[in-house]
Amino acid sequence: MTFSELNLIDPILKALTEEGYTTPTPIQAQAIPQVLEGHDLLGVAQTGTGKTAAFTVPILQLLHRSAQLEKQAPRRIRCLVLTPTRELAIQINESFGAYGRHLSQIRHTVIFGGVGQNPQVAQLQRGVEVLIATPGRLLDLMNQGFVDLRGVEIFVLDEADRMLDMGFINDIKRILPKLPTKRQTLFFSATMPGQIQELASTILRPNPVRVAVTPVSSTADTVTQSVFLVEGNNKPALLRHVLKDKEIRRVLVFTRTKHGADKVVKALAQYEIVAEAIHGNKSQNHRQRALSNFKAGSTRVLVATDIAARGIDVDELTHVINYEIPNEPETYVHRIGRTGRAGAFGTAFSFVEDEERAYLQDIQKLINRQIDLETDHPFTTAHVRPVELNGRERIVRPKGPAGRPQRPSRDGSSGGGRSGGSHGGGGRPSGERSGGGERSSSANSNRPAGGGRAAAPAGGGDANRRFGSGGQRVQAGDGGGRREGGGSRRSSY
Repeated sequence: MTFSELNLIDPILKALTEEGYTTPTPIQAQAIPQVLEGHDLLGVAQTGTGKTAAFTVPILQLLHRSAQLEKQAPRRIRCLVLTPTRELAIQINESFGAYGRHLSQIRHTVIFGGVGQNPQVAQLQRGVEVLIATPGRLLDLMNQGFVDLRGVEIFVLDEADRMLDMGFINDIKRILPKLPTKRQTLFFSATMPGQIQELASTILRPNPVRVAVTPVSSTADTVTQSVFLVEGNNKPALLRHVLKDKEIRRVLVFTRTKHGADKVVKALAQYEIVAEAIHGNKSQNHRQRALSNFKAGSTRVLVATDIAARGIDVDELTHVINYEIPNEPETYVHRIGRTGRAGAFGTAFSFVEDEERAYLQDIQKLINRQIDLETDHPFTTAHVRPVELNGRERIVRPKGPAGRPQRPSRDGSSGGGRSGGSHGGGGRPSGERSGGGERSSSANSNRPAGGGRAAAPAGGGDANRRFGSGGQRVQAGDGGGRREGGGSRRSSY
């Protein structure tokens, strides 16, 4: 199947051709015709499946079609896309720009926290048809009277399970009554826990079309995976050793915490290896600059937390290195899905110390695969034993998410749950919020626990290049991010 078989109009087909895409991914092939017919849609899909294009392309066509009938109507917000993180918001905005470049009458903009609101307000006042927003900033501007949602015809809720993880459900419930009841709704989530199913049933019309692709436990065949057993204090030297390989042209290094990301950058600097870190404590300008440098190839090594890396789609990302193993197995799938995209081949290395063997065991069970063991490195050790997929060893999980003792509670007792820290049982790293999004005042209490979600990379051949995460294939300049940790009011993912 090609995009020309999906009844898309010539201006959009022309833009897709200019982007180099001819073959839709499975979710695009399933969703685009249904959205064009005006159906509500429930999509179960991860980042990396082409989900973004699955809704941006048909929305552009629907808005263009109706715009021909009301040329004299004042500009108003006709489509609202709500997404949890600024990186995803920026990516979606770029997608609308890329695929709608020949539809000049459709204006779009993105709003998110962590930056001054005046430029965003000015854009809104000039009038836009498509608004992409994160929950906190949207509520702020709604309360100030700068956003009117009464004209919304299409509402997209993206990454709904991520919204739940980050405590945004109450924000969403405050936004929903401001939307017209007569609208088309597109609801996307990587997983469908009970609360998400309940939310979907309240905002979708009865009997929505359901599309589902790529289960959360799958990893791409295009990604070669290896485990390096190493003692914790040798990880910096092992990373240096690995990076001596010139075939590693562009590498994303993952840590569990913001502090860990900064430590890796400092350690590499001692070896005269230039690297940059992105996480929630970095300013918006720093994050945009770091991402731009990485995409342009001027920075070879980017060190990131899972939160900050959400939504990164970089051409020719050859390697992902799990410097610290994630304590939620689904997060591993998401991490390695940053490489091996759009039919390309990629490589994922995982550095495993003794306290992380339980996390590796969880990952192998999830993906039902024995990850290859790499022993040809100078820091291999007998003190860290291999983890067998079908072995009977019962590996005790560390008390804290990073293999450290649990923090005591205020009354001096140790906290409950496996995550440690003050969160109580969500498996989250201390000092790092799961999922990366902006935190609003309504989300500061009763925040649900949850780990990272997976991203399954889209397949595709070399001849007919497919969409990766559905976002514009850019070489420089998206970015963003917000604080994952402190802040007394809204921080700004």
